[in-house]
Amino acid sequence: MAAMRSTSAATSAATAPDIATVLRIAAPAPEHAGEVLTVQRAAYVTEAQRYCAPGILPLRETVEQIRADLEGAGPTLVARAAWIGPRLVGSVRGRVEGQAMEVVRFTVAPDLQGGGVGRALLAALHAAAPPQVRTFWLVTGGRSEDNKRFYRAAGYEVVGTALDDAGVELVRMERPRG
Repeated sequence: MAAMRSTSAATSAATAPDIATVLRIAAPAPEHAGEVLTVQRAAYVTEAQRYCAPGILPLRETVEQIRADLEGAGPTLVARAAWIGPRLVGSVRGRVEGQAMEVVRFTVAPDLQGGGVGRALLAALHAAAPPQVRTFWLVTGGRSEDNKRFYRAAGYEVVGTALDDAGVELVRMERPRG
């Protein structure tokens, strides 16, 4: 998940209504690609700033690429988005390869981070994974402590490190299904 929540986001989340009563999670349609991109860019800009790496992949993805992804959703791509009223506030995609699903482009609007949207989205993605998926995995920034803490709380553990094409140190995290 991209971006740490700010103090104002924490205050906003604390005074917001119970997220479970207002949050709707469903598969996004191709026509939601623009909204997905908007939230994705807002969420990942903080990560790009943290690493002085404006060229990270989530910021280079285009609306056309997202639309194509959403059009291709099926057995090898699972997508979920979260809405509060008419506003898309988060999304996540899972790419299935064999018995593993890679969690990608996991984003929550910065003003709502820390309020339960991310937990609900991740749980929905896990639940929607095809039955053959036995392992979930993802990468996040090596210095993104809030992200690593969030994923550990969801059962993920660090299993390796790598550098991305923008020179950002990443950690690979995995969790078993179940």
